Amino acid sequence: MKYIKIKYLVLLGVSFVALASCDKVKDFGNTNNNPNQTTSPIPSALLTNVISRMGGDLVYDAGGVNTGAGLYAQLFSETQYTEVSRYNKPTYNYDNPYYAGPLEDLQNIINYNSDPSTASIAAQYGSNKNQIAIARILKAHYFKMLTDAVGDIPYSAALKGVGTVAYDKQQDIYKDLFKELKEAVDQFDDGTPAKGDILFGGDNAKWKKYANSLRLLLALNLQKVDAATGKAEFNAALTHSAGVISSNADNVTVQYPGGNYPNPFYNYYNITQRKDYAVSKTMTDRLSSTSDPRLAAYAVNSTGFPYGLTRDNAVAFANANPAWSYVLAAAYRQDATPVVVIGAANILLARAEAAQLGWTSENVATLYANGIMASLQQWGVYSAATFATYMANASVALTPGTEMQKIATQEWLAWYPNGLEAWDVYRRTGYPTLTPAPGLTAIPRRMPYGTNDYSLNPANAQEAANRYTVNGVADSQYGRVWWDK
Repeated sequence: MKYIKIKYLVLLGVSFVALASCDKVKDFGNTNNNPNQTTSPIPSALLTNVISRMGGDLVYDAGGVNTGAGLYAQLFSETQYTEVSRYNKPTYNYDNPYYAGPLEDLQNIINYNSDPSTASIAAQYGSNKNQIAIARILKAHYFKMLTDAVGDIPYSAALKGVGTVAYDKQQDIYKDLFKELKEAVDQFDDGTPAKGDILFGGDNAKWKKYANSLRLLLALNLQKVDAATGKAEFNAALTHSAGVISSNADNVTVQYPGGNYPNPFYNYYNITQRKDYAVSKTMTDRLSSTSDPRLAAYAVNSTGFPYGLTRDNAVAFANANPAWSYVLAAAYRQDATPVVVIGAANILLARAEAAQLGWTSENVATLYANGIMASLQQWGVYSAATFATYMANASVALTPGTEMQKIATQEWLAWYPNGLEAWDVYRRTGYPTLTPAPGLTAIPRRMPYGTNDYSLNPANAQEAANRYTVNGVADSQYGRVWWDK
């Protein structure tokens, strides 16, 4: 155990486990058995490994950060063990899944391509600049996920193997993420595309749109804490010559081969055969009340599971309603079903929100309608007639004074089943209006630190935890991250 603990501390700063990831995906590309521990990294294998994990890590990690966020955003309900949706303090450890997994892989790609002694060897896997640019974009996305969920985290000194480190303030992390994304877009060259790119097949233009789109999402979160910077960053990304995601053809989509490497939703329900999560009644009621055609994709049926029940009440409901709906209809969680990480719908609706804020001169109504259309098309439930009927619904049609509420609600719907991004929308805008679990008075605003933070980096973890003190309780889940005002 001493060896493992030392490896935790060496890898990452706080850092965190050098245990090899147990889910290295071989059939996605030319991976080796354990690229984290090889003395000669294979950048293409590391890149393939990271991309293969994105659908789970960044969209639906059952029992982890995104699922917890999805419970707070009421996309999902717990069906028997209801502690998280009853707001008991969770203890998610984000070090081993992320720092000692994809983030370490991405840092290895950057290091190997940046070091003059290894850059020429690394270049056989694509131009050094292209590999570094892609790794920077993906790193930025993972760090966005972590800081949006937790707040202050190890960042500037992480992944350098320097021992325990302080937790950077989110304000500083955001500033650097903007820089990383901007520089990454401008870093791509016309050299050999990066090998192992199972996301865009070496299409650098799509990587640039991905980075600029991610920059838009970061910028929107600043609207209440630093609107001037948010507006400037949003417009810089939107008007960049490389563009942003604007059609489903450019979606950030992880393809799954199926078989031994299935879609994460298929894996959860069909392979592990867990039944702990259902579509929430909050979600199915919203879809049903507006005759939203996405109900046919988002749920097995309209029987959503009531949100935030006590365990006894949840078990009683499950027994009385055995046909409660799983997350996604069966046709949308087959073993080879792709997972969209960021789609055109998300970016078009984000642009509608920015226009409503007055950050841009774009047409709010057009972006709103196009965003909804892109979402219906993404899920294969679009027809001209269905779309027209849906847009005419009083709860959907934009009317004076309801614009932000309806835009944010559509963003919340379009992010499904991405729990963290839906929770970001709710925390950023206050919409949709969500009612806390029965008998409780407030919905959590952040994820607290995990047990590994306190056991492996106690002094720094406690200092950071004290920044989130609410009613005398440090590291409170009701403390707010920097941008959540």
